Amino acid sequence: MNGDPPPAATVGAALDWARREAPQSKSGPLEAQALLAHLLDRPRGWILAHPEAKITPILLLQYSELTRRCADGEPLAYLTGRQEFFGLNFEVTEDVLIPRPETELLVETALGWLTERRRRMPLLTPPFCALDLGTGCGCIAAALAVRVPGLRVIATDISFRALALAARNLAALGVSECVRLLQADLLAPLRGPVDLLCANLPYIPAAALEALPVVRYEPRIALDGGPDGLRLIARALAQSAPLLAEGGMALFEIEESQGKGARDLAGRYFPQAKIAIEKDLSGKDRLLRIRM
Repeated sequence: MNGDPPPAATVGAALDWARREAPQSKSGPLEAQALLAHLLDRPRGWILAHPEAKITPILLLQYSELTRRCADGEPLAYLTGRQEFFGLNFEVTEDVLIPRPETELLVETALGWLTERRRRMPLLTPPFCALDLGTGCGCIAAALAVRVPGLRVIATDISFRALALAARNLAALGVSECVRLLQADLLAPLRGPVDLLCANLPYIPAAALEALPVVRYEPRIALDGGPDGLRLIARALAQSAPLLAEGGMALFEIEESQGKGARDLAGRYFPQAKIAIEKDLSGKDRLLRIRM
């Protein structure tokens, strides 16, 4: 990009300029529309329906800067401060990992299990307790709380900034009273029993991390899983073994090459459990499932 702002002052002209100036952007038109919608505080559909709408010179300069950063690889979610996950809209910052579509498999599996367990045990009291390890922006905890009224959720993270962001998201979605936020190193301060454990912990092997563009922008603490990518998952498995309730379930998102290693680890700490590896929509190993 040449760094010059778009010369014309309408929505349509600005989008045309972005398409010409940032052809290398992988999602070009969609990203250009999303950035302009963000700056105008309008839905993307409005942007497409009003190409004649006027834009101020200051906003054009801001649009030029955001488009340049996007073309350089900065994630769209960080530029707009928003990311959709499981049909819900979340605030995101550079303090947390950006929620990804593959994590929706974990939420879908958790919701299916909760529905089944409630059907079989409708009179169970106190309410089911779900634990979200490494909550980040709070997307997993919020998705569960929104869709399962009465569910009690504990969401932990080692980062205070991540927890502050999660608190804002929970409040915006109206589920603050259902979710207890706790600054913790995995399960260290917790006491059982826990009916459902959900964990999207760092799982990228350290050696592979440097080759990934994501490490330029997203927090390393949310990505680095140690030499084999399973360091934190192994710790969480060890800590959760005495806490998981009879009949409970634990779900861990994993990297596609870690199926066997994750299953072997789970078998070590949960020798009597039913352990399986679930595949994502691309047919890749994505989820470690442990059923007591």
